[in-house]
Amino acid sequence: MRTVVKGMLVALLVVAFGCGDDDGMFVDSGTFDAGDADLLDTSSSDGGADTSTGVDAGDTDVADTHAPDSGVDGGDSGVDSGPSTDGQERYTTDRTLSPLTARTVAAMEAIVARADDLQDDVFSKIGASATVSSSFLRCFDGDDVMLGESTHLADTVEYFGAGDAAGGDPYSRDSLCATVGWSAIRAISGSPSPLEQEIEATRPRFAIVMYGTNDINLGSITRYADNMLTLTDELADRGVIPILTSIMARGDSAAADANVPRYNLVVRAIAQARQVPFIDYHREMERLPDRGLSGDDIHPSVHRDGGRARGCWLTEEGLDHGYNMRNLLTMETLDRVRAAVLEGDVPPDVPGPPNAEGDGSKAMPFVIEGLPYTHVANTLFSTHRDIDDYPGCMATQDESGPELVYELVLTEETNVRIGVFDRGDVDVDVHLLDAPMSGGAPTNGETCLARDHTDVTERLPAGTYYIVVDTFVSAAAGAERSGEYLLTVAAE
Repeated sequence: MRTVVKGMLVALLVVAFGCGDDDGMFVDSGTFDAGDADLLDTSSSDGGADTSTGVDAGDTDVADTHAPDSGVDGGDSGVDSGPSTDGQERYTTDRTLSPLTARTVAAMEAIVARADDLQDDVFSKIGASATVSSSFLRCFDGDDVMLGESTHLADTVEYFGAGDAAGGDPYSRDSLCATVGWSAIRAISGSPSPLEQEIEATRPRFAIVMYGTNDINLGSITRYADNMLTLTDELADRGVIPILTSIMARGDSAAADANVPRYNLVVRAIAQARQVPFIDYHREMERLPDRGLSGDDIHPSVHRDGGRARGCWLTEEGLDHGYNMRNLLTMETLDRVRAAVLEGDVPPDVPGPPNAEGDGSKAMPFVIEGLPYTHVANTLFSTHRDIDDYPGCMATQDESGPELVYELVLTEETNVRIGVFDRGDVDVDVHLLDAPMSGGAPTNGETCLARDHTDVTERLPAGTYYIVVDTFVSAAAGAERSGEYLLTVAAE
């Protein structure tokens, strides 16, 4: 139910999360130590830079009217979306590339098994101007390539260079699903959609996806999540492995830039939910001079030499620039996934701890071990029906459907933002509960502090709290609105 019961809460999901100052993990984090940048992308006319100024034109005043008409069938993407996610890898913020373990490889192998008519040496580019730019990947189609310390990528660069993407190689192809000014809704609208047309034309095994910069201007993070999850599932259902990428900063607008981490957390949550590759491009960009942005403060910068853009120079100097960094991160991901998923090499990463300890009941709630936190689950598979209403929040909604419970322990006062995304006919609500005086998990909703359909933001003192994602029951339809959701929790 979408009624706000306590406070005027904004209609954004999710939370801002810090990129952190730790070195974290890429493959070798030392590869990305940035030096001083002498040259920035100022949109010269050599074809190596975006010529648009400001935000991509076209979507800033386009209403997003796409509304998926049903929830997600977890089986379609090869991922079990039931309440237990012990078999899923958690995508933490202390690394740039998501973990590639036996768990994630198995999820991607399930995607591959859905289609044997795709080409393993072909990828499609799915995105807006930062994907359209000739500085992104196109330069690998030619001799202007310097791999620097990344010579291990040579075989993979050559492998995809030999792929047949509708008569050309994947690097130089003009994708039917990559256009300046697009937001995620553009990719999946129409019949056939641009996404469907591109997959049909090129039959790729991989899709490199980055949307969000223009979606921020549309003003609905919940619709962005719907569209990105739908896009990801459509790719996986077709046997295409999505490679999701976080977006860069918005240096042109402080307000837009404040929303970047929230949109990026949505993408991280979707990638983790489906156990597909995630590139935290934003994390690496924040370490570069001028945050890796060009003179327009929106698009990535590119290294220049002799007046020409050199986006495929993966040298120390080149990697001080945004497009060069994205090219490296993308090729590293393709190299890793190709080896582990397609060629059967031993996955390079050690499995982490279970994504969610517990079973989602009051007795054994999912344990939130650190912030930011993301989790995917499905109340349809929950057997827990212990809390039916939340009088502590003066709520009258019927929440007698199945719920799942999370435990959050704060060691200091924290401004916490909790968000939940559902789709289609699913209607689950998020509730923040205080621990009862007697200790342990609440037995009812008397200790409810705040609730909402999508977003709860509260400043909380140190202590133990419980987050309950509960299923709304529609009196008019006489039906429980259970189903899949994405949960995010972080400190602002």
